[in-house]
Amino acid sequence: MPDMTDSKALAGKVAIVTGAGRGIGAAIAAGLARSGATVCCAARTTAEIEATAARIGDAGGEAFAQAADVTDAAAVEALYRAVAARCGGFDTLFINAGASLDQRRVEESDPTLFERTLQVNLIGAYHCARLAIPHLRARGGGRMVLIGSGMGHNSLNGHAAYSCSKAAVWMLVRILANELRGDNISVNELVPGPVRTSMTATQLDAGGVIGSPVEWVKQPEDVVPLALMLAGYPAPGPTGQSFSLMRRTS
Repeated sequence: MPDMTDSKALAGKVAIVTGAGRGIGAAIAAGLARSGATVCCAARTTAEIEATAARIGDAGGEAFAQAADVTDAAAVEALYRAVAARCGGFDTLFINAGASLDQRRVEESDPTLFERTLQVNLIGAYHCARLAIPHLRARGGGRMVLIGSGMGHNSLNGHAAYSCSKAAVWMLVRILANELRGDNISVNELVPGPVRTSMTATQLDAGGVIGSPVEWVKQPEDVVPLALMLAGYPAPGPTGQSFSLMRRTS
């Protein structure tokens, strides 16, 4: 496989990262650009993704911002059309946009927040993946990486909505991998484990997410090397797999 420490290993490739305004998404977008890809930074908040794209540009990379709400299929299709018009298509998609809006047990949960969490994490991932297929197929193949969670494999009390949504995302990865195996489109899950972001800082400080004294609490940049490996692995490469940066098994 290519040496992903080579700053131009992804030269000529076009990548889309959803949820690229901050945290893990912003770090992955910057890493892809450092490796030579042209990166579309997508999210609902225009100011955040414009800031991410500007930082990438200031560092010598190629990036642009395109606002999109992943829960809206029409907005996702408009995102892809905009990228195709500007860049001729795209090769890599990181489905990263996520939310954890109800951090309670099922009995105490808020049905509206529970449903909204699933809308962002699962239905948003579904829209992004489904609508990307013809675009990737037109390029002769490509890479989809869905950002999963250890809580989608082994849940913790008080995170029912998030855990259910991420468990479904892991199943979606395996379904897509099987369906697209003949199209040279690989689909894999990246499980970052605990990462200190604006969404998780309070939970990490409270000690409620780690679950083990040996866990590795990361910064967003610590996720980038694995993301670049999955983006740059040559065909056919792995598909239908979960790649984890966690240090615990349950």
